[in-house]
Amino acid sequence: MAQFVMPQLGADMTAGKLLAWRKKVGDPVKRGDIIADVETDKADIEVEVFSAGVIEKFLVQPGEKVPVGTPLAIIRQEGAAETTESPKELTGPASPAPATPLAVPLPPTAPLGTPRLHISPAAKKLAAHYGLDPASITGTGPGGRITLQDVERAEQAKTVQPEIEGQPDRQARMRHAIALAMARSKREIPHYYLSTTIEMTRSLAWIAQANLKRSVEERLVYGVLLLKAVALALRETSELNSKWSDGKVIPNADVHVGVAISLRGGGLVAPALHHADRLSVDELMKNFRDLVQRARAGSLRSSELSDPTITVTSLGEQGVEAVFGVIYPPQVALVGFGKIVERPWSSEGQIVSRPVVTATLSADHRVSDGHRGALFLAAIDRRLQEPDTL
Repeated sequence: MAQFVMPQLGADMTAGKLLAWRKKVGDPVKRGDIIADVETDKADIEVEVFSAGVIEKFLVQPGEKVPVGTPLAIIRQEGAAETTESPKELTGPASPAPATPLAVPLPPTAPLGTPRLHISPAAKKLAAHYGLDPASITGTGPGGRITLQDVERAEQAKTVQPEIEGQPDRQARMRHAIALAMARSKREIPHYYLSTTIEMTRSLAWIAQANLKRSVEERLVYGVLLLKAVALALRETSELNSKWSDGKVIPNADVHVGVAISLRGGGLVAPALHHADRLSVDELMKNFRDLVQRARAGSLRSSELSDPTITVTSLGEQGVEAVFGVIYPPQVALVGFGKIVERPWSSEGQIVSRPVVTATLSADHRVSDGHRGALFLAAIDRRLQEPDTL
């Protein structure tokens, strides 16, 4: 059996409201199928399933709001017999397995029959600081382990959720969610910041030439070259394509570039362009257009919100020349781009006017240092000077 649980769609999400089931009891499902629609403080999300099998039972009904990690459905894997557990046994969050009996007496604080609590030492210390009972926290780590992030979510839900419930406007709730995530980021992550100026003559000339062969609907924008350059540069400085979780760095095998997208009603989301380093520029442009349209229409998938391994933000269209962003945990880096401007530039011993863009890096000093961050920005610059290789 497999449990389909309320997913965590971003570090700022503590709970979600089930809007609708897309499947029925008895329906077969495979990895990647849309199984439900969930409402978060930022958007309505199409949630994918990551286990193949047959839906045996729904544990939560549309309209119910439950914490992250709460089981929503039971999925019987292919070949498995139907469960004989009672509905009561299935409706609550999974309990940790009892500890294996030991050959030595247990201390008085752990009487026989007490379930073993899977919690990291750092998370246990933080829970004590907040005055939280670890047994009341739902663990989302491997094997149901309670992580630092789980403790943070429990504290946020305790202190902030009553205020949010009284605000029916999603825009207000989104601002609360963003505030929580950014406050956590600035509190926990030791940021360092770097910037560089990149000359864009070759990239802009390449875009203009390439667009002569394309229809209006298929034309490229220079932003897609920036995204591809970032994705390829991550191959050379892979530590920036990691996440920090439970007190340690965890490398990401794939490059999923999160793109900061402003929403029409205000606020923003940063869904992932999956495998951005493997896509051609045309494929990346097509996926980027689709992502922006669906983000503003409120039809993103859960994997697009949970998978980003780094975030790219650009305020060039708003006239900003440089942006130093705040890292979105558990990511460890954020890249910012400003608008392209004409500036004096030294070329072959002469001062000429050239189009340039300011690229910035906000990075987590627990994972990388300024030297590696500088190499990353240099790699982006080098890629943009060779646009035909992107």
